[in-house]
This record gives sequence, C-alpha cells and structure tokens, in this order.
Amino acid sequence: MSKTILITGATDGIGLVTARKLVESGHKVLLHGRNASKLDAVMESLAEYKNQIQGYIADLSNLEQVTKLAQELFRTQTQIDVLINNAGILKAPKTQTLAGLDVRFVVNTLAPYLLSQSLMPLFNKESRVVNLSSAAQAPIDIQGLLGNKGYHNDMAAYAQSKLALTIWSKGLAAEHAETGPSFIAVNPGSLLASKMVKEGFGVAGNDLSIGANILIKAALSDEFSQASGQYFDNDIGRFSDPHPDALDKVKIETVMSAIHTLVKPHSNTSL
Repeated sequence: MSKTILITGATDGIGLVTARKLVESGHKVLLHGRNASKLDAVMESLAEYKNQIQGYIADLSNLEQVTKLAQELFRTQTQIDVLINNAGILKAPKTQTLAGLDVRFVVNTLAPYLLSQSLMPLFNKESRVVNLSSAAQAPIDIQGLLGNKGYHNDMAAYAQSKLALTIWSKGLAAEHAETGPSFIAVNPGSLLASKMVKEGFGVAGNDLSIGANILIKAALSDEFSQASGQYFDNDIGRFSDPHPDALDKVKIETVMSAIHTLVKPHSNTSL
C-alpha cells in the first residue's frame, strides 16, 4: 500500500537516496530542502514521478520557518504516514543562530521535535516518526542546549544534539504510547558517504544505501511496528541501548523540559 512520507533534508545524502528509493517503490514522497535551487534540481530528476512528489522549502535553523513548514503541510496534506527527520548539521560557518542557540541543537534536536509535534493532527496511530540518530552521542550540557554556553568543538555539539534527539524520541514515544504515532531513533550507520562525513572526517565514506535501506525498513517494515521508543543501531544491525543518559528518567525529564521551553514560543499547537 502506498504511503505518504515526509523526508527532511531530502536534497542530498541519505535523504535523497531514501526519497528516490521510496518514490520508485510507489510511495508519495514529500521532499523538504533548505535550498530552492537544489530542491528544484531534485524535483526535476524525479520528473517521471511528478504525481508522487511535492517539494517544501524551509531553513530548519530558524524555528519560525519550521512552524511555517508545518502550516504549509497542513494546507496541502490530509495525512502523513511517516516522517523521517533526516536533516542534520555538524559544521557551519556560523554556529550560533540569530536566536542565540547552537545551530546543531536547533537543526538536529529542536526543529525535528517542533515539526513532529506540530504535525501531530496529520498522524494516526499507525504513523511513524523516524529520527536520524547517531553512534556519536555525548552527555548533554543543558546550558549549551539552552544557548547559555557556546561550543568550541563541533563534534561535542553534534554528539550532544544527537543524544538529545534520541532522548526526545523516547520521551514522546511514552507520551503517545496509546494514540501514536511511533517514535523510533535510528543510527543509520557510521561514516556513510554524506556531505557531513566528508566535511567532518575528511573521508569518502560508505555506500549511502546502507543508511537509506534501514530508514526505509524503520519507516515501513513489520519489524519496526512495535519499536516505538527504541533505538536501532545499524552499525551492529539490531535494536540496542543508546547512551545511558537516554535511559535515565531524571535526565530524560530535564532534557524534555528544556526542549519544551525552547520550542513553545514557536508552536501553534498545544505542546
């Protein structure tokens, strides 16, 4: 059965490979991109599937644009079966947003949280939210998350933002256990051939299809139908425990409270 699937960061890397595979399999794919010309090029490359694709522009480092993206999705869609929060960032020319927050936390943690919460009326009990986590997870400095402290190390900010994403995946899974959707955090595989890996580690990386295939599996397969709140580590090919902090109730509540505080002013829904 054809599904309606929204993918953020769908103009390159794992997101683009995932989108192409899903479209070719007959699904309706909503492609998000930050750059209009790049999104146009992707849409053109998928022109033979024009009835299955729609494009959306938003800069996820700006939470106001995330809210506008959600509003545009409400205007154009009646249901979303799967949201794949794929967009992410490691390095940036400016690491602090105009709002004074670290861009890694905004793009990797806050934007997908806000988007997921804002789109809740378009989900149903069977819907899934697949969050692109990472093997790189590190204890979160709450002051860094809140924007009260800067980071001099790109990887430290990135690893903390990915743990925060993994934590809210678990937190929202518990909150929506009865009504859905499911929330699943996935490490798609380390050192895949993405722009982020090339910029961050200076290596070509492994086949992006490794990551795309597990995202598709998490989005659609029966194996993940009861996986809400779980973490799948594709480096070892199975469900696993994330960083211990993502299993600590007090730390989960602390991080969830901070995230809620930061996104609340940008939300049109009851968070």
